[in-house]
Amino acid sequence: MENLFSVKEKVVIITGASQGIGKDLARTFAENGAKIALVARNKEKLNQVKADVGLSSKYVEIFPCDITEKKNLPDLASRIYQTFGRIDVLINNAGTNITKPATEITENDWDTVHDINLKSAFFFNQAVYPFMKAQGSGKIIHMSSQMEEVGYYKRSAYCSSKGGIKQLTKSLAIEWAKDQININAVAPTFIETPLTEKMFEDQDFKADVYSRIPLGRLAKTDDLFGAVLYLSSHASNMVTGQTLFVDGGWTAW
Repeated sequence: MENLFSVKEKVVIITGASQGIGKDLARTFAENGAKIALVARNKEKLNQVKADVGLSSKYVEIFPCDITEKKNLPDLASRIYQTFGRIDVLINNAGTNITKPATEITENDWDTVHDINLKSAFFFNQAVYPFMKAQGSGKIIHMSSQMEEVGYYKRSAYCSSKGGIKQLTKSLAIEWAKDQININAVAPTFIETPLTEKMFEDQDFKADVYSRIPLGRLAKTDDLFGAVLYLSSHASNMVTGQTLFVDGGWTAW
């Protein structure tokens, strides 16, 4: 049974790996024996993560890259493949949010959110596809949000980008099933991070969010690990096109 959930020796790509959820996921995969390709823009921060994660695994390499530039992605996928010899799991974790009333969202705001959250995910999937197809297997995991399913104030660009991720997950799952590539998403609620800590200084906002979570607390990055490891392992080989909500019951209302 232990081997069923194992990611040992799997080659795992994590985007947005220089901080936050991506950094914590890298540490988790390293502790579970995976080989990790860390992708983000900031080389210095990636080296810091590598030094940290390297305490648990020697199979960690950094690949600084702006994944919003489509032209960079085929070469990025090739370099990762040449380094490790295969690509087993891609976790599209890179993301951003711009919180403004819908009437104040600019075209640049819209493009920034969608380029990182949706466009880069699609075209990086496209770039790794040939390698997964050739080996006859692969797992792609989109880091989504409960807001692919529900709306919320001042998040029109973000919610629409995550709604796109939901449909991208479904459509690619159908199209690439013949190649034994599983495409799924993990959708957390608000997570306790240094970034959200400032957000929750607004007591009205905090009270509203907590009122929508039946379990009565925010998620921690630890709460995501089981879902992501499951979708990366053989235990989920018959699961594709699905979103696994880690939202404390928010979307169960």
